[in-house]
Amino acid sequence: MGAAPASRDVTSYGMGLAAPLALFFLVFFVAPLLQLLWLSLHNDTAGLHWGLGQYLHFLSDPFSLSVLGSTLLLGAEVTAVCLVLGFPIAWLYQRVGPRLQTIIILIVLLPLLTSVVVRTFAWIVILGRQGIINATLQSLGIIDTPLKLLYTQFGVVIALAQVQMPLMTLPLITALGRIDPNLDDASCSLGAGSWRTFFRVVLPLSLPGVIAGCTLTYAAAITAFITQSLIGGGQMLFMPMYLYQQASTLQNWPFASAISIIFLLAVLAVVSVFTTLGRLSRGYGGA
Repeated sequence: MGAAPASRDVTSYGMGLAAPLALFFLVFFVAPLLQLLWLSLHNDTAGLHWGLGQYLHFLSDPFSLSVLGSTLLLGAEVTAVCLVLGFPIAWLYQRVGPRLQTIIILIVLLPLLTSVVVRTFAWIVILGRQGIINATLQSLGIIDTPLKLLYTQFGVVIALAQVQMPLMTLPLITALGRIDPNLDDASCSLGAGSWRTFFRVVLPLSLPGVIAGCTLTYAAAITAFITQSLIGGGQMLFMPMYLYQQASTLQNWPFASAISIIFLLAVLAVVSVFTTLGRLSRGYGGA
């Protein structure tokens, strides 16, 4: 009887298997990024003078900094709303029967099967002066004149939260599903109440899902060009639209490239914070 063959280390496979993906990555991600960086290092639109003028222009311009700050704040607000609304949905999913689980997961996934443009136009109808919300409030006698919900920060946050909600809910469902339900019973049998069990047992163990959901939702919310543009209208300006105006309308490609690089670095900084928190939460949850 021969000896069983030893399992092969995955790192011993030939690098040629990864060559197609590496080539695709170099051509469609690294090369455009390098070209973007090269364009941003020109002080004029003709590309004759090198320098850091575009970066200095952005960092010394209060208007540009306010647009960047508004965009990052918008992502934080959308992420907070998705977390507050998505956690109860994920928690409920783990505590109902298979039939209700099917209904809940269908409700969560259904928006992903619909175009973002269609969902955004639906929110225009809902938030409009003659929309469902204003019509309902007026019919109940709560308000006399329609509220301004469209083209406001509130409207953008609500619409983006609905569009990005699956990105928050699905990681939470996965994280909560990995928690042993006997831990809840053990905590309650030791005298802890429901809220104490939630904050001392459920929430710490679900932190990896919370961090993953926050990362996905934040990155998707601050780059959601269509929803930001249609719901915000011309009265609100965020980084994707600011970049589009500089590149397509004003044809100022060096400044647009500098905006892209700065926006990319800002997003990477935020994602790095989420990644660090996720690494710490894995250690905390496993303690």
